[in-house]
Amino acid sequence: MSSSQLARSAADAPRWRTNWLDDEAALGRVLLAPAVIYIVALVGFPFLLAIAYSLSDATVGSTALDFVGLRNFRRVLDDPTFWTSLRNALVFTLVSQFFVVVLGKVLAMALYRDFRGKWFVRLLILLPWVAPISLGSIGWLWIFDPVYSIINWSARALHVFGPDTWPVWLGQPHLAMASIILVDVWRLLPLATVIILAGLSAIPQDIHDAAQVDGAGFWRHLFLINLPLVMPIMLVALLFGIVFTFTDLIVIYVLTRGGPFDTTQVIASYAFFTGVEGGDLAAGAAIALFLFPVLVAVAIVFLTVARKAEVA
Repeated sequence: MSSSQLARSAADAPRWRTNWLDDEAALGRVLLAPAVIYIVALVGFPFLLAIAYSLSDATVGSTALDFVGLRNFRRVLDDPTFWTSLRNALVFTLVSQFFVVVLGKVLAMALYRDFRGKWFVRLLILLPWVAPISLGSIGWLWIFDPVYSIINWSARALHVFGPDTWPVWLGQPHLAMASIILVDVWRLLPLATVIILAGLSAIPQDIHDAAQVDGAGFWRHLFLINLPLVMPIMLVALLFGIVFTFTDLIVIYVLTRGGPFDTTQVIASYAFFTGVEGGDLAAGAAIALFLFPVLVAVAIVFLTVARKAEVA
């Protein structure tokens, strides 16, 4: 085909097609459409279904579905176990994320420097995040075993525990909460480390060199340069950690199942045990929906603070 024929065919092409490809806004919407459809199908439909269930009397094994209004929400608010689960979820989330952010910052600063075997250390740190959380939780279940716990036997061998000391990690209320917090920190620490490490790598080297020339020590460099510049990305890491922890079910289900005496019961696990294992889908959906306003409020606050910190 000659050049004149190619030019003629290009001129004959529909003008709307050329305009569509040149329109960045329209092209952006088209490219985002698969992700939006995926999110709507994965999150939007179950969310609407949960609202429908919470306003009905749906139960497992029954096809009857009658509208009952806000009766399930009133039942949940009158349930003392729900308030215990909410308090436990807040303690579980806040304490674990405090350690995740602090330790993630320390590890990110350590991995930012070059040293021999750096790739191997990074591999070890990433393993908890790569491994399935269910398998990791089963491993921790063996570690916390009341008879064969490697923690207890090692502490006994090192004379840290006396002959009459043998903690039952998952059977005592305070130790059970500390145990699931430890597992959650182990699980989410790699994610926070990678995110904060990316923020550290984005700081221009000229800033570090200028601070070194000005004679800034470690602590001045940390609090006046390092933390302010990495704060927005740290807030994003904290937001991800709060969402993952507040909605976590697997760690609680595998390790304690909410026990002992509901001292490790959180909203996500209580909704599962009520709606699925208990068969009361309506009440379970109503409990689970209380996660939504809390997470939306947290996301709005953190994203607003991160944006202001980035602008500043």
